[in-house]
Amino acid sequence: MHYFVSDIHLGSGDVATQRRVERTFLDFLDKVAADGESLFLVGDIFDFWFEYKRVVPKGFVRVLGRLAELCDRGVRVVMLTGNHDMWVGNYLTEECGIELYTTPQTFTLAGKRLFVAHGDNMNIGGKPLLRVMNAMFRSKGLRKVASWLIHPDLFMRFGQWWSGKSRKSHGVQSASVLNPLIEYAAEHSKSHSVDYYIFGHLHFVSDVKEPTRTLFMGDWHSQPSYIALDNNGIIELNIIKG
Repeated sequence: MHYFVSDIHLGSGDVATQRRVERTFLDFLDKVAADGESLFLVGDIFDFWFEYKRVVPKGFVRVLGRLAELCDRGVRVVMLTGNHDMWVGNYLTEECGIELYTTPQTFTLAGKRLFVAHGDNMNIGGKPLLRVMNAMFRSKGLRKVASWLIHPDLFMRFGQWWSGKSRKSHGVQSASVLNPLIEYAAEHSKSHSVDYYIFGHLHFVSDVKEPTRTLFMGDWHSQPSYIALDNNGIIELNIIKG
């Protein structure tokens, strides 16, 4: 079985909420350990992650340990960064064994081709301000300067404030929020052979059948969900009941 999950936003909310979300995610990782061949973490696993050369964010010990155990057992664990955890370095790869990507990827699994991306920074040509902000946040030079000039405690405080503001901006969503990525998938499929498109980011759970099979996973603080692809190539979107 191949599993996909996104938008856990570990570290957000009050302490009780953080523990609840973490526990739910750990239970899910137990499920992956039972029959999983691979696990794809499709962005925003952390609510904020900024990795210095020798410093990483406090917390997430149980989750990181469980992910390392999966890798040690031979489960392929792949992470595609999102807009909340794009400032990763080599820590997750070197310490946990996670295969890391910072751009959308196409994978072949169970005889199917899957285009997998968090979903931010895609089809935003009509939003110049957002394009500029994304370019700034993804700048390796800016990241390096920030790591030299800003103390980790200060950067984490700022990052957690900014991440909370960004996450809350999603508000109550309607299905129309999916349209830019549905359109992206439809256009992309004209020149690429893809069976399934998988996205997170928008905090709205949906399995869109037309014009392409496009699946969206939700935010684990409100509607935790995951995607499972079996070895026959059959895909299913699942919502975790509280």
